[in-house]
Amino acid sequence: MWRIWLLFDPRRVLVGLAAFLLTLAMLIHFILLSTPRFNWIEGPAVKHASLTSAEMPHVATATSFVTNV
Repeated sequence: MWRIWLLFDPRRVLVGLAAFLLTLAMLIHFILLSTPRFNWIEGPAVKHASLTSAEMPHVATATSFVTNV
């Protein structure tokens, strides 16, 4: 295994490996940014649906417990 470093310069191999991994990481991140599900900069796509008060679920608050007493 050590003889492979006699064929290749270790500095060039490490610089090439770092450049390849950086390029691969940026490519993966830009692919994920282009999807609506994994876009962490703009956030998830929000559907704007107006709900009436009858359709909204009841959320228990501290004041609702006090008025029930």
